Amino acid sequence: MITADLATPDGPERVLRELRDRGLTVDLLLNNAGAGSVGPFLGRPLEPQLRTVNLNISGLLVLTHAIGNELVACGSGGIINVSSGAAFQPMPYQASYAATKAFVLSFSEALAEELRGTGVHVMAAHPGAIATGFFDGTSATIDPRAADTPATIAARTLDDYARRRAASYPGRAVNRVLTWPARLLPRTVVARLSGAFNRSQGLHEIVDVT
Repeated sequence: MITADLATPDGPERVLRELRDRGLTVDLLLNNAGAGSVGPFLGRPLEPQLRTVNLNISGLLVLTHAIGNELVACGSGGIINVSSGAAFQPMPYQASYAATKAFVLSFSEALAEELRGTGVHVMAAHPGAIATGFFDGTSATIDPRAADTPATIAARTLDDYARRRAASYPGRAVNRVLTWPARLLPRTVVARLSGAFNRSQGLHEIVDVT
């Protein structure tokens, strides 16, 4: 096992160094580590939001660049980047988180095209709510009735990868349906609708808890 904090500048490099030192190669890179700050952007601390960017974007890029080159050299393997249903629209009160996942979506689609024909398959996964400690440390909660289990999401994501799909929607069918309004409606309308929903969930009043 190799452990590292991928939100720190040297975290991804530590993983890569350990892989080299142990003589290990990667057949499937699964960029699943992620975090998301919640609440009004200007009303919340900056540091957790910067960690969100470092983990969801910078860490993913470093690992994908290094291991992706090794996979292409071998002519086989794959990369799964876990994005989110949040990637498809701006989300007031989860502004930085949704923006990082939009990056993951766009980056994964572009990389998949670049690597087409190399033998390396790239897929982005877009789950909805998952029953994890995602909001730990804040007053926000995840309704377990609307959340999938991590095991379910993992199994469905890997099934979609085995089928060589370009994108995976491993959660409930409604999560995929909710990605379509953002593709059809004006962005300002989508932002207002998303903001109204998040306010209904109390995300505009989030505080830290101990």
